[in-house]
Amino acid sequence: MRIDGATGRVAEAAFVASPNQGERPPGQAPELIVVHGISLPAGQFGGGHITELFTNRLNTRGDARFDYLAGVRVSAHVLIARDGGLTQYVAFDRRAWHAGESVFEGRRDCNDFSIGIELEGTDTQPYRPIQYDRLEALIRGLRATYPAIGADRVVGHCHIAPGRKSDPGPGFDWQRLARNLEIRCPITQRRALTL
Repeated sequence: MRIDGATGRVAEAAFVASPNQGERPPGQAPELIVVHGISLPAGQFGGGHITELFTNRLNTRGDARFDYLAGVRVSAHVLIARDGGLTQYVAFDRRAWHAGESVFEGRRDCNDFSIGIELEGTDTQPYRPIQYDRLEALIRGLRATYPAIGADRVVGHCHIAPGRKSDPGPGFDWQRLARNLEIRCPITQRRALTL
């Protein structure tokens, strides 16, 4: 997958700008990839609600299932839909609001130095093979573009916000990523990731 280092965009993705972003700290390049899982409403796929959430256009008053999202301002760099389609919301050289309160190897506020990739799915349903294919291609492109993302720098939201977040969920196939990308599986490096 091709990443344009000048624009911070992935060539194969549709781009929909999110207002929920900001500058990274001066001189800070991406050093970490955080894998997330999301569905809106919970357990349902498609429908455009994720893009509405990331662009502050989700009508939280029109559906009781969205009440808890009233006033929430979040984003991710990229969403990988169930069919493998890619949507980018924030350029990689900018700070997306995906991690929240988080810690990686003693460093707080992972948004400052990470890239957030959302997979459309749930903690309890398997992700689709096409989503893993696209995720792996994206991670390869990101690691080629941002060399500070080392073999031990691909984690789940659950690893940087334990007890608060569980995504991408217990069914996520970390072993596949470790095998296909030659990265270290975060399950085996749990001690280094804890708060």
